[in-house]
Amino acid sequence: MSIGIWTFSFDGKEIGEVREAAAEVEELGFDTLWFGEYLGREAFTQAGLLLAATSRLTVATGIARFGHRAPIAAAAAEKTLGEAYPGRFILGLGGHLPGAKPLEAMRGYLDAMDKADLSTPDSPRRRLLAALGPKMLSLAAERADGAHPYFVPVEHTARAREIMGPEAFLAVEQAVVLGSDRDIARRHVSMYLELAAHHRANLRRFGFTEEDYGSDRLVDALVAVGEDAISERIQAHLDAGADHVCLQVLTEDDRIPLAEWRHLSGVAGTVRKHDLAR
Repeated sequence: MSIGIWTFSFDGKEIGEVREAAAEVEELGFDTLWFGEYLGREAFTQAGLLLAATSRLTVATGIARFGHRAPIAAAAAEKTLGEAYPGRFILGLGGHLPGAKPLEAMRGYLDAMDKADLSTPDSPRRRLLAALGPKMLSLAAERADGAHPYFVPVEHTARAREIMGPEAFLAVEQAVVLGSDRDIARRHVSMYLELAAHHRANLRRFGFTEEDYGSDRLVDALVAVGEDAISERIQAHLDAGADHVCLQVLTEDDRIPLAEWRHLSGVAGTVRKHDLAR
């Protein structure tokens, strides 16, 4: 069992500040640091910067967008980081190609990555797919080491474990708010419901409809608000079959939430002790 930090907050920040933040995540005792690839630094380059700034921390892309680079480039970068930092890099891979069916596009991309003719030493590889639906989850178990679901309720974790089987690695993102401001959580949920049809489709699988959009029921299913809810939600994902839970702190601004990460280390530590005592 492990608990990590997931963040978009490195985008637009000075690299020195980012390096210091990564080092602090390591010192706080979190297992893995995840970051998204959106409008900021290129994913593999940033992963290398974070790995160089730490000595034990695992660094994971959550996710590297496969439409942003050729398969041979992704395969070479994956091997390079695996060779330089054995056991410390996880490639979370996902995204969309305009006009392409997601499952076929991902399968084809993985085929091309695996067939890439690279004159680089073999190195251990850990690769996860951004999987939500049953077919993509099956592909994650078949062609990768597991899945990295994002913006999902606990019920999805149980379904993912059932579909992928006991051996696949399941690393679940969980959004959290320290304190009691549910409006922060509501804005986060509303943004994804507005922008991402695949997230709306995934939520329908678990009984949520348009009538639930903006409701406390849906917000509470996707975001844990308050310390008690956070520790309970981590435990619920673990009980449902997750191997790893990465916590995304939601705030009112775009700063790196170091204070919240420090606070969360105590909350996560309680869950670790409880889990180990079972």
